Amino acid sequence: MARLVTEPLVMAGEGWDDYGLVDSGNGRKLERYGDYRFIRPEPQAMWTPRQSDWQAHGEFVPGSDEDGGGRWQFSRDVPREGWPLGWENVRFTAQCTPFRHLGFFPDMSPVWHWMRGQLAGRDDASTLNLFGYTGVGSLALSQCGPVTHVDASKKSVAQARENAALAGMEDRPIRWLVDDAAKFTAREVRRENRYDGIILDPPKFGRGPKNETWRIEEGLPGLIGDCRQLLDADSRFLFLTVYAVRMSSLAIGGLLAEVFKDLPGTIEHGDLAVREDGPDGRLLPTAIFARWSND
Repeated sequence: MARLVTEPLVMAGEGWDDYGLVDSGNGRKLERYGDYRFIRPEPQAMWTPRQSDWQAHGEFVPGSDEDGGGRWQFSRDVPREGWPLGWENVRFTAQCTPFRHLGFFPDMSPVWHWMRGQLAGRDDASTLNLFGYTGVGSLALSQCGPVTHVDASKKSVAQARENAALAGMEDRPIRWLVDDAAKFTAREVRRENRYDGIILDPPKFGRGPKNETWRIEEGLPGLIGDCRQLLDADSRFLFLTVYAVRMSSLAIGGLLAEVFKDLPGTIEHGDLAVREDGPDGRLLPTAIFARWSND
């Protein structure tokens, strides 16, 4: 029976050559993406910035409603079609998107490390990346075996393919699928397929390629239940991240504990965070997570 660890964890990511959290505070954060710096909203940065003068190439100014919206304001030239960055052996394109993101989620760095650790020594592990976005996580996992990458956005999947080419990984065994994640997972259950690991990053709200509606509070329990059917006692992990919702990590940890009660292993939960550059860098929380690992 999978054991739930009730004490929360912090999975903290450090900066690397192509990314860093320079400073944060007063509801904003200053980040470096290669040669460019950007300011973005960050409600959880409730403290005072360490630096008094933030020099940036651009800033995302949010809209008036809490559900999103806003626009970029640029003070210096920025390549609108994006520029190349790297994470370990993975190359990809960063770009200022209309949704305030820059084409990847740097707080996922410790997650990519953790998943690779769960599959250490494997080159035949089959993994599933649901809501896979622009594919950086899929490329990171592909060194361990075949990956099935699923996202409802044609544009995101096209960018993921371009990232694979940029990284010289277009020949890796990755299936790039434009599909509704919940419907695809349900079909995989009916096909009686299995995976060694699953990562999923569901949005708070979204629409599928056929205008399917997704709301995380309604859809997550069923999706996790289907994911469980794709794993067995020989599988290695499931990793769930949740952003921008009024929800506790203990809640999603409890959901996994119920669904995975017939499997061995451990269920943990907590915060993802990024550490500021420099000595005594503060931890900025970005998301909550829950994970199952087969000890």
